[in-house]
Amino acid sequence: MCLSMPARIVSIVGSKAEVSVGGTIFKAGLQLVENVKVGDYILLHAGFAIQKISEKEAAETLQILKEMNDSLSK
Repeated sequence: MCLSMPARIVSIVGSKAEVSVGGTIFKAGLQLVENVKVGDYILLHAGFAIQKISEKEAAETLQILKEMNDSLSK
């Protein structure tokens, strides 16, 4: 099973970006997506941005992941 995480782009240099997932910074290759800029949300998988998504989609996905984590912590 593969899992991608919503991440917000915080900086871009060439075809590489720093992205934030819950405040943790990761590096992401941007070779697979077009027209992204700082502040955009992407799906991060295996070190690559694989799709641009809306802020709403990112928030909904992060909420679902939080609920799943909370239910496992009980």
